[in-house]
Amino acid sequence: MEVERASSESKASPVRNIFLVSSIAAGVQFGWALQLSLLTPYVQLLGIPHKWAAFIWLCGPISGMLVQPIVGYYSDRSTSRFGRRRPFIAAGAALVAAAVFLIGYAADFGHLSGDSLNKTSKPRAIVVFVVGFWILDVANNMLQGPCRAFLADLSSNDQKRMRIANNLFSFFMAVGNVLGYTAGSLKKLYTILPFTHTKACDEYCANLKTCFFISIALLLTLTTLALTLVKEKTFSEPEVDSAEEVVKVPCFGEMAGAFKELKRPMRILLLVTCFNWIAWFPFLLFDTDWMGREVFGGDATAKGKLLDLYNVGVRTGALGLMLNSVVLGFTSLGVEHLARGVGGVKRLWAIANFLLAACLAMTVLVTKLAEKARNGHPVATTPPGGIKAGALALFAVLGVPQAVTYSIPFALASIFSSTSGAGQGLSLGVLNLSIVIPQMIVSVTSGPWDSLFGGGNLPAFVVGAIAAAISGILALTMLPSPPPDVNNSKSARPVITACH
Repeated sequence: MEVERASSESKASPVRNIFLVSSIAAGVQFGWALQLSLLTPYVQLLGIPHKWAAFIWLCGPISGMLVQPIVGYYSDRSTSRFGRRRPFIAAGAALVAAAVFLIGYAADFGHLSGDSLNKTSKPRAIVVFVVGFWILDVANNMLQGPCRAFLADLSSNDQKRMRIANNLFSFFMAVGNVLGYTAGSLKKLYTILPFTHTKACDEYCANLKTCFFISIALLLTLTTLALTLVKEKTFSEPEVDSAEEVVKVPCFGEMAGAFKELKRPMRILLLVTCFNWIAWFPFLLFDTDWMGREVFGGDATAKGKLLDLYNVGVRTGALGLMLNSVVLGFTSLGVEHLARGVGGVKRLWAIANFLLAACLAMTVLVTKLAEKARNGHPVATTPPGGIKAGALALFAVLGVPQAVTYSIPFALASIFSSTSGAGQGLSLGVLNLSIVIPQMIVSVTSGPWDSLFGGGNLPAFVVGAIAAAISGILALTMLPSPPPDVNNSKSARPVITACH
């Protein structure tokens, strides 16, 4: 049974409201930046081997596959007096704060529970870390899906406003990245919160803990400002025929129906997005590990000079990610102009994917040059300045395709769902599946795949380069262009389908 929810909104919300809601992304991404730059080395310091470290990242895609569609479905139908999206955003922010506390104090809780400081493996700390990581990923999914759906609501089906909103969201993600990676690259940041340094938590761990405290403060501040100053209109419960029996878990019936009814543009969008994220995840998960291991020649499980080299490489990688985020931020503000310059958003996405493929392929060259430079030095030493500059240049250039990845697919999903009458929350949940499923594939296969070829990160990077090229070809040849810009502010609210 389909029930149409009438619109009580006649025009798009002011840009300042979109700006405030988009700013939440800075707080969310601050935490993600810390995860991507520091947590892979951190879990290895807790005693998890490199080839199994990727399995930790299964938490994200599994929770995303379940949480975002559920939250999207129920936020589409919410009748709370506080609004449809805001209660979920507030709950997500509170859970992030709790999860980050657990992760930061994992080593301390593990030591209090009986972990030995003299042993490499710290099983109790790992358990606390994994629990906190699961909660963090659930919370982040509760935040990001409703935030993007809120932006679509505020855009009131205005396609240009939707693209601007997603570009702003991408820009604030870049701001959060810059803050997170800058914090992650500071060796003595923990001195501003000296209580973070304990017997179980060395300087590296204390720095991570301090970064997380800063991220909590930023996220809660931005979320409070946005939810206080930006109001939502409440909606009455859609009428459901009493003769129809609604299933106990309606969102999954809705999801199945959504996949059956997907129009061709949305199906191609999911396919292109899937290959795009197969390309991105190996680098996003192991970029700083690549710098510490392949470029600097260090070892996270060793002691002495090799461990020092690895840590220096990780910090240099965090600096590279900061440069990446600066480029990402500026590019996000110019996506609209770039799309017009190259002839449309689908062509821009294709070009961005080809650039991503080239950069991932170049990691092989940088690694081989670093290995060749080390062969001439019997004592472990940092790579020459030219090699470090080349690696950092790759990080920076990758900010361009990343800005496109963070904005265009979500804008297209909002546009395609508006024209087909689907709910924004659920549609973005469906799109999220084409992101989390690739992440699951990469998390499960990258470690064993790398080990099959002698260890290291290059085999997964090469697969990523191939996937990026495929994504570019599909975007160029199969992805439909979005319909012409039409202000649909007077159109009805999205159709809500009651599952039965």
